[in-house]
Amino acid sequence: MKLAIKLRKKSLTSWKNNEMVNHEISSLFEGLEHQTIAINLLQASLRNNKIAPAYLFSGPKGVGQNTSAIRFLEGLININIKKESTRFRLEKLNHPDLLWVEPTYIIEGKLIKKSTAKAQGFKSRVPSQIRLEQIREVTRFLSRKPVESKIGMIVLEDVESMNESASNALLKTLEEPMNGILILTSSRKDRLLNTIKSRCQEIPFKGLNSNLMKKEFSNNELEDDLRKHEEVLLNLSNGSPELLKNNMNLLQDIPREIINKIEERPSNSLEALSISKDIVEALNLEEQLWLIDFLQQEFWNKDHCLLTANRFEELRKHLLASVQPRISWEIALIELVKFN
Repeated sequence: MKLAIKLRKKSLTSWKNNEMVNHEISSLFEGLEHQTIAINLLQASLRNNKIAPAYLFSGPKGVGQNTSAIRFLEGLININIKKESTRFRLEKLNHPDLLWVEPTYIIEGKLIKKSTAKAQGFKSRVPSQIRLEQIREVTRFLSRKPVESKIGMIVLEDVESMNESASNALLKTLEEPMNGILILTSSRKDRLLNTIKSRCQEIPFKGLNSNLMKKEFSNNELEDDLRKHEEVLLNLSNGSPELLKNNMNLLQDIPREIINKIEERPSNSLEALSISKDIVEALNLEEQLWLIDFLQQEFWNKDHCLLTANRFEELRKHLLASVQPRISWEIALIELVKFN
């Protein structure tokens, strides 16, 4: 009888501990309830203590992937251990066992993070990338003994921006046993090697619904004459408030005369050459690529012309392949004259 009581007490204690852990895990993801599928999968991993060596957080950029990564890693560190400073240190990227990797530019021979370059107002004519040197740093980081946690923690942001050598190096890292966890975030998982995707547990994130996005649009500042582009901006943003804000800022940064001239389409070759000159002189590569996305959506809404959409897609490929930008725009816009 005494034995039964002891067992009952032990069972009750275990139940209480489980309830406490479940409550702590649920509270980790407060504010992210709109990502039901993603959060349920992450909570299940923590509750069952079944942690994959690599995760792929897929979906539109800026809908909670980075925050969810921080909270998930916090859960790995803090289960049954209350450490109030953990989230703050992770958010500030100031934890000794966390390496956060983001696309970089090469400026004067040095790698500069995309966020740093943006804060400093740097504009490049080549897109940012995750490079081989950064993946080698990931490998070195995983090979060392963690300082405070049981494992090393890596987050690779916008992983679709990896160049070929970086992709191959990451694949090799994923194939080898490691004392760590990798979280890859991507808004374009179709650009990743299938062999990389197959080695990750995918956690899907979804965009906000149209009503919430329209509310976000109303809450953001935009000059009155540009509000007519609401539908285009919402479509480009793919359910992401972060992308919506970025798209609105980019639209306001592009000289109004360029937007107006190209929206009306050049009526002859000379006008096409003039607009091309204005675009290349006023906009960096990132802005030119965004303008292509904007124009594709704008013209598709107007006339649903597949030839126009395909021509802009070809222009994008030329710019990304480092074909001379002005020539690329001239040829594309002259061909648009023919489509009129």
